[in-house]
Amino acid sequence: MRHGLRGLWLGLGAYVLWGLFPLYWPLLKPAGAVELLAHRTVWSMFAVVGLLAVGRQWAWISEVASARAVLCRSVLAAVTLLFNWGLYIYSVNTGRVVEAALGYFIAPLVLIAVGVLKFGERLGPVQWTAVALGAGAVLVLSSAYGHVPVTALALAGSWAVYGYLKKTVDLPAVQSLAVETAAMLVPAAGYLAWLAWRGEGSFDVAAPGRSLMLATTGLAVVPLLLFAAAARTAKMSTLGALQYVEPTLQFGIGVLIRHETMPVGRWTGFVLVWAALLLLAFDARTSPSTM
Repeated sequence: MRHGLRGLWLGLGAYVLWGLFPLYWPLLKPAGAVELLAHRTVWSMFAVVGLLAVGRQWAWISEVASARAVLCRSVLAAVTLLFNWGLYIYSVNTGRVVEAALGYFIAPLVLIAVGVLKFGERLGPVQWTAVALGAGAVLVLSSAYGHVPVTALALAGSWAVYGYLKKTVDLPAVQSLAVETAAMLVPAAGYLAWLAWRGEGSFDVAAPGRSLMLATTGLAVVPLLLFAAAARTAKMSTLGALQYVEPTLQFGIGVLIRHETMPVGRWTGFVLVWAALLLLAFDARTSPSTM
């Protein structure tokens, strides 16, 4: 139970921070989505190396290098995360915060399905009711768009795959993130070097304020570390339930701050999601052992 509660709070912290990211990425314009993704990778590597240096955690590197299964899963997780990050940043910076939120509304359902089908986790009646409400919300929101939300589905699927891979990689949070970031480092650094050679990069010592802002993308490791730690101690169904926090914040930012359109269908879906959240919160309060 203690480990479950710890995983709950770690996961909640990760999702709250991710939910606030739509306020952050537009501040880094004119850098495009791919350049931001590259900067996020490079500066995250600096942050991870710093954490490893503080803890003097180096001995594990040779062990992981010889553990082919762990290494392969970590690299696959890195590729999945790279795709998810890039698509998400692109969606936010092109004024599609609400559609990105829809993707993360769908992701909890996929995570819960993985927990039930792959890990044999059991859901109670209240949890099943919440899942049904969440599924109904997804259908309503999809109908409100009038087309298949390909971007949202891609975000949901890639994030669910990443969550599953994190659950199966038996590495501490910092070490797991170090392997993933290292796997993405060479192409990211190469792309930034290419941009600099062409004179098209946003990082410029002549503009220290903007360059410093780009360097802060390394702080994106904080929610990833929280999520990695949560994935090792919390059930997939718990992570799936918490996932609703992130798109709720994103949805609010898209509507209240970015002023994206909100027809009746979208409001209906939003209400269904909150009903699912209330049920899950009630179930967690009355049955803490399920975490």
